Amino acid sequence: MTFSLVARCAGTGMFGVAISSSSPAVAARCSYARAGVGAVASQNITDPTLGPFALNLMQGGMSAIEALAAVRDQGRFIDYRQVLAIDTTGRTAIHSGPNSLGIWAQAEGRDVASGGNLLANDGVPAAIVGGFEDASGQLGDRLIAALRGGLAAGGEAGPVHSAGMLLVDKVSWPVADLRCDWTEDCPIEAVAVAWDIYKPQLDAYVQRALDPSAAPSYGVPGDE
Repeated sequence: MTFSLVARCAGTGMFGVAISSSSPAVAARCSYARAGVGAVASQNITDPTLGPFALNLMQGGMSAIEALAAVRDQGRFIDYRQVLAIDTTGRTAIHSGPNSLGIWAQAEGRDVASGGNLLANDGVPAAIVGGFEDASGQLGDRLIAALRGGLAAGGEAGPVHSAGMLLVDKVSWPVADLRCDWTEDCPIEAVAVAWDIYKPQLDAYVQRALDPSAAPSYGVPGDE
C-alpha cells in the first residue's frame, strides 16, 4: 500500500525520503532521516521503531548494508516489513520481507533506493529510481520527480491518498517536512505545490533558527 524512495545529494550531503500511500498519514509513520547519517523508510506492515534503530546503527559507524543486516537479525516479524536505507557514502540497502503485501518490488540506483508494495506492477520502483536519476535541481525537486515517475508507471494498485517529503541537511532538525495526510485528489501534487512554496524560504527558516537577529522578515503583514 506504499511506494517510497530514500536518497542523497552527492553534492551537498543532504538526505531525503519521499513516500506515498493509499493509507492516511503515511509520512508520519514511515519516513526517517538524520543529518550527517542517512535516511530510512520503514513501510509495508509498519514498525516505526525500525527507522530510528537503523539510523542509530549507521550513526554508530555501520554502513546501510550492515544496518539493514542488523534490522533483519533483530527486528520483530521482519518477514512482514519493507525497509530502505542510504548512508553517507550513498550506499543503499533494501529489505523486503516475503510477506510484503500484494505485488512488491525494489530498485537501487546511484544515491537512491526505492521500494513498494501492493503495486500496480513490479516496474514502479525502477521508474522511481529512473525519475530521480533523470531529474536535476535541489534534492526536493528530484524527490518529487521520482514520486511522479512512480505514479506515472502505475503507482499503487488503487488510488493514493497521502504523501510526504522529508529533508535533512547540516542541522539537527528537518529542513523540510511536508505532508499531505489525506486527500481524494493527488497527494503527490499537493506535496509538490507545498514544496514550490516552501523551497525559496527553506534557507531563511534555518537562518531564523540559528540567528534570528540576522534573519530575513517573514514578508507578512506586520513583519514586512
